[in-house]
Amino acid sequence: VISINLFFPCISSKAEISRAYDYKILANEEIGLSIKTIERLISEGDKSFLKGNYSLARKNFDKARDMSQLLLGFYNDLTSSFNGIDARIPREMDHKSRNVLSLLTKANLRLVSLFRKTNRTELAVPLLVEVVRISSPLNPDGQEAYKLLFELGFVNTPYLGVQ
Repeated sequence: VISINLFFPCISSKAEISRAYDYKILANEEIGLSIKTIERLISEGDKSFLKGNYSLARKNFDKARDMSQLLLGFYNDLTSSFNGIDARIPREMDHKSRNVLSLLTKANLRLVSLFRKTNRTELAVPLLVEVVRISSPLNPDGQEAYKLLFELGFVNTPYLGVQ
């Protein structure tokens, strides 16, 4: 049908898209690759956690983490590709990356709570270390993560803030 349009442009094609939004299929929150999808996964995980369905909660939090890491990689690649060419695109990718890092931190902390609730605290350590790394000890989430590492006995030196 599309090739017909090359020879007979007056005949409409089935491949035509009527609205500009239809082009932005990945902006739809029902479909994968988006910040909205990560938010939805965390929300679904929270609901499952509150209902005591820890296995479903973990699946949702794990999916949120995986999606976050995937998007961060894509945003980083686009930033690198457009550095020095069009400053608007790296700025947009940096903004999106900050939002995704915040959601990754949230998913990690939710998993930490789940692991503590199910007496699997050893699984919480790598997540807490990642939270400190990505959010910084100056950030409240990073401080909370380090505090939990201290409470769990993984570190012995309490963080007292900037001296």
